[in-house]
Amino acid sequence: MTKKIAILVMIWLVFTLADYFYLPYFVQPFSWLLVCVTLLILAVRQVIKLIKEKKNIKTYRIINLSVTLILFVLTFYNFNKIPNSIIEKIDWSISYNKRNQIVKDVLTETLKPNTKINNGICKLSFEFPIISNGGNDIWIYQNKKEGTKTIKFWISRGFFESPQTYFIFTNDNETKKQYEEQIKAKPEYNWKLEKNWYRIMERD
Repeated sequence: MTKKIAILVMIWLVFTLADYFYLPYFVQPFSWLLVCVTLLILAVRQVIKLIKEKKNIKTYRIINLSVTLILFVLTFYNFNKIPNSIIEKIDWSISYNKRNQIVKDVLTETLKPNTKINNGICKLSFEFPIISNGGNDIWIYQNKKEGTKTIKFWISRGFFESPQTYFIFTNDNETKKQYEEQIKAKPEYNWKLEKNWYRIMERD
């Protein structure tokens, strides 16, 4: 039984990492729902077994139920908010230098938007660790008048009406003012990471 709960935790960790880094935004709600339903079913089964055992309740059964419920709450609460917040902090630290190098390449125009529809998207080569979630694309906007640029790295591309979340570099003063206003209005979703870098949640 200990092996089973260990396997469950490992599968959940794989799902959580895949959900943050790899899963397409249109797949995420369905995978999230599947994991929630699976964990709920497992928890209900454990509760039924506990009721049947009554006075002869085994310790491992309580442990299994507790772990399953914890995983369910972590998954269900605000679409993986707690584990994703932890992974986001780790992601920012691990890929910090690589994102800064990409910014330098964009500023020197070594990297440019490279899609046929010319929508500001630059597709990066797909390699681990992922720099921009949901496809490893970055979005580049150039203020030709000021000669400044804004570069967005996706944290979450969102789905349906959900917001999109980014790590954003900008050296454009007007854009900075917009982000500062967003930070004042909703500091729980938006904050400044360091000079020229922001963590911002936006709705299209």
